[in-house]
Amino acid sequence: MTIQTRRERERAERERLIVTAARELAEAEGWDAVTTRRLADQIEYSQPVLYSHFKGKGAIMAAVAVQGCADLAVELRAARTAAGSAREALAAVAGAYTAFARRRPALYDAMFTHAVDLPFATPEAPAALWDAFDELLQAVRPIAAEGEDTGLLTETYWAGLHGLVTLMRSGRLPEEAHERRLALLIGHFVPHGTD
Repeated sequence: MTIQTRRERERAERERLIVTAARELAEAEGWDAVTTRRLADQIEYSQPVLYSHFKGKGAIMAAVAVQGCADLAVELRAARTAAGSAREALAAVAGAYTAFARRRPALYDAMFTHAVDLPFATPEAPAALWDAFDELLQAVRPIAAEGEDTGLLTETYWAGLHGLVTLMRSGRLPEEAHERRLALLIGHFVPHGTD
């Protein structure tokens, strides 16, 4: 192994360590608790070492968001491919999406509610963001009408899921009706008997 290869591997390992520590701290105490000083203490590196990898907290949150999208894509794919019909796939993806948001609230916030410096819906978007969106698209595509813009339909489905998650998490919608709301959303995308 060359010195350069070893350095690159060590750098990648430090970045992974920083991102993991930020995720864990955010999940335990919220994003306000994530500071470069706390992260440096937690991973036992100096703040300058953190800054040599990330410009600041925003860049760390963006890295966490990318990692979260990769995780979400895996969960959505598993839900979608395990389902039978198009309606079941759409419902399974909705359930997996909302379960992910419930289980990992700080991660979800980094991905979709906090301002992070990531290009969404552009060719420059990281592959993990496209992978997560593509899993939503794969669930929506079979129910799209001929000639319908499946990208826009997918964005609308995603917006519905995100809105339900956000309103429920903030206490504006009662949790006990969540499954019925998901069923209503799916029913408007795929009416019973059309699957």
